[in-house]
Amino acid sequence: MPKYVYDFIEGDRSRADLLGGKGANLAEMTRLGLPVPPGFTVSTDACRAFLATGTPPQGLFEEVNAHLRQVETQLDRRLGDPHDPLLLAVRSGGRYSMPGMMETILDIGLNDATVVGLAARSGDERFAWDSYRRLIQMFGRTVHGVPAEEFERELAAVRATAGAGGPSAAQLRDLVETYKKIFAAQVGHDFPQAPHEQLFLAVRAVFESWRSERARLYRRRERIPDDLGTAVNVMAMVFGNLGPDSGTGVAFTRDPATGAPGVYGDYLTDAQGEDVVAGIRNTVPLPELARIDPASFRRLREIMVTLERHYRDLCDVEFTIERGRLWMLQTRVGKRTAAAAFVIAAQLVEEGLISLDEALLRVSGAQLGQLMFPAFDLSGAPAPLTVGVAASPGAAVGRVVFDSAAAAAATEPVILVRPETNPDDLPGMIAAVGVLTSRGGKTSHAAVVARGMGRTCVCGAEEVRIDPERGRFTVGERVVRAGEVISVDGTTGRVYAGAVPVQPSPVARYLAGELEPQADPLLAAVHRLLGHADAVRRLGVRANADTGADARRARRLGATGIGLCRTEHMFLGERRELVERLILADGPGEVGAALDALLPLQRADFEEILAAMDGLPVTIRLIDPPLHEFLPPLPELTARVARAEALGTDPGHDGRLLAAVRRMHESNPMLGLRGVRLGLVVPGLFAMQVRAVAEAATQRIRAGGDPRPEIMVPLVGDVRELAAVRIEAERVLAEVDGAPEIPIGTMIEVPRAALTAGEIAAEARFFSLGTNDLTQTTWAFSRDDVEGSFFGAYLERGIFPVSPFESIDVTGVGRLIRLAVAEGRAARPGLTVGVCGEHGGDPESVAFFADAGLDYVSCSPYRVPIARLAAGRAAVDPTTGTSESR
Repeated sequence: MPKYVYDFIEGDRSRADLLGGKGANLAEMTRLGLPVPPGFTVSTDACRAFLATGTPPQGLFEEVNAHLRQVETQLDRRLGDPHDPLLLAVRSGGRYSMPGMMETILDIGLNDATVVGLAARSGDERFAWDSYRRLIQMFGRTVHGVPAEEFERELAAVRATAGAGGPSAAQLRDLVETYKKIFAAQVGHDFPQAPHEQLFLAVRAVFESWRSERARLYRRRERIPDDLGTAVNVMAMVFGNLGPDSGTGVAFTRDPATGAPGVYGDYLTDAQGEDVVAGIRNTVPLPELARIDPASFRRLREIMVTLERHYRDLCDVEFTIERGRLWMLQTRVGKRTAAAAFVIAAQLVEEGLISLDEALLRVSGAQLGQLMFPAFDLSGAPAPLTVGVAASPGAAVGRVVFDSAAAAAATEPVILVRPETNPDDLPGMIAAVGVLTSRGGKTSHAAVVARGMGRTCVCGAEEVRIDPERGRFTVGERVVRAGEVISVDGTTGRVYAGAVPVQPSPVARYLAGELEPQADPLLAAVHRLLGHADAVRRLGVRANADTGADARRARRLGATGIGLCRTEHMFLGERRELVERLILADGPGEVGAALDALLPLQRADFEEILAAMDGLPVTIRLIDPPLHEFLPPLPELTARVARAEALGTDPGHDGRLLAAVRRMHESNPMLGLRGVRLGLVVPGLFAMQVRAVAEAATQRIRAGGDPRPEIMVPLVGDVRELAAVRIEAERVLAEVDGAPEIPIGTMIEVPRAALTAGEIAAEARFFSLGTNDLTQTTWAFSRDDVEGSFFGAYLERGIFPVSPFESIDVTGVGRLIRLAVAEGRAARPGLTVGVCGEHGGDPESVAFFADAGLDYVSCSPYRVPIARLAAGRAAVDPTTGTSESR
């Protein structure tokens, strides 16, 4: 029979696919000799078998019992023993961390008999009854879906009447009886008294939690596959709620918000682990543990150093102190903010723990993008309303909402304000631009999830008194109601009334050349890692730019050329009138006059762009969209002509334009008269543009410049189209005295071009993949229509893990790309191939393009640094952590 259960000593961190991340790391700590409570892991194989059939695999619980007996022998304690009971913690643990998204059940094994034994063994009756009520509450909610508020309401009532030390043992005993009645009323039977039944039902509930709605939502957002399943970790309970010499906490080996070295985390005396993560009680900073329990603090620091050096990365740990004895309950490579990711990676290089190549794999293009977001301009900001814990950096301005549903339904930016968040708040956290809680610290649910999502968050703002029933919160005498605007600064923890203006982030200013990198540890880290990415990447990074200003900006941001200069953008604004003259021209003479008027304007545009990119390639795409897109919309023209006719006046020019629009109207203009077809049908149009390029380049040469233009023909589907344009272009180029050699290539943006790339390469000096249109035509999508109609449903149902317009469809569109590259280079060895669609700035797509053998990507100027970093990461082998240059 298959093996489904593994003792902690049987695994290690390399087996995360089988044991889940938590189980693999518990096994690793056990192997390191760290103080881990005895236990075992039920594998992801068992979960997948359960999810496929709806029942646990045959023999699973017999195997669980066999491993349980080993734990009982090791501890000389038995599950269900009324005198000295073994209690168990049952925790989820998927391959990838999903904080708070799946279930945990503590104190398995308590019942009406064992609670008495626990009280006698511990000498603390209050602790025993408190543990029993926790079990009923967690078991009822997790296994049977009893609403948490049913229990919370009764607990709040007891706490309200308790003394300063909290509820007494008698009050907790009565509360347990109340909880059991709630359980029976909600579930239809009594709370199970058989400890093994509790254990098996808990394991099953953890399996079920893999497909909970919040877990599905989290996986969709984080792009975690749905078919991985979760492991279940079963370990002996250790108790942090045994009095003042006990407690529980979460610690980070470095600050997960800034990356600064030191002691970071939260600690709660006389509490269980869920109390820390839930943010229900405000914690004390971890350094306080040095005063509360110096010996445990020293041992914890030793373990944290051991773990960080072993994992060679920031680690976070969960620990419990039971009457002065430290126990490690979990470790993992810790989630961190984008800023911390860069700072920590650079620090680990300096400390000799990782190489620069490995450091590139510790940061991402998406994180660099976050760091380029604006920050608050506090020069004229009011005094803050309050200050909390700076849990996840950023600047967020939005209207106040008090529940997840309101945030998800909002149509404008909102700040989700909660006493504390829980996993059910995930939809609201995704929808909100920022999160504010009145309780919790840097390791609370809100903080951990917000950091993972790159969402601005301030936690533990204790002055904030939230009244969701009345739709308001107060800070002293100040009242802030739902719908009012507040500003949340996740970098400083400050919260402001009203909208605070934003300013460019320091990283954006550094990348633009306005700040020196030595000014700040973060800037120094970005400088070093981005510089290394440039040193190792094989993939070039160009920019999509249509003006001299955009070209200069792109060059400052590190672009090594322009991969797409859209000439149609030069016909907008005041120049529309010249395009109208071309469209309304009657006969070759008027057409020629209209083109002659456009020529000097195009030439000046090209000269400015070539000057900005002097010495670098500039790929100029000939006009692509249908000409009627430069005319007023049909409804607008129809209304203007109708108004003139109703007044009995001659519609004049509008009438001629309306006739032209109607004549040129197409049912699907994206697949109509555009691109190369337009250049072949409208005599002289492409020739004018080619002449403008050649004359601009000649002017730059005469001025001492080094222009390197390339001419790109759009929407080619057949080699004969490109051949016809090439012949005309070469004729024009020959007519311009002093013109440099200008390569002529084509976009590959329709499936037929990809499928016949070998033929087309005979006429093309280069290919540029137009992935926007290639995606549309491959999928038979009209992007403007489908993104607003059914893409949401497709993403919700998991048909798309991500929009194919956001990240390249590797399976379909990617196959066409690989085919075009292979057949194009087979026909023309050394053929240059780039990409100029929006995918050129998407980090995941950049990795694919590097693997497919492209020479460069091109993206908007602001995404150039992101693409540079992604291209550097793509050059590093993730299995060895080394680049080709090593």
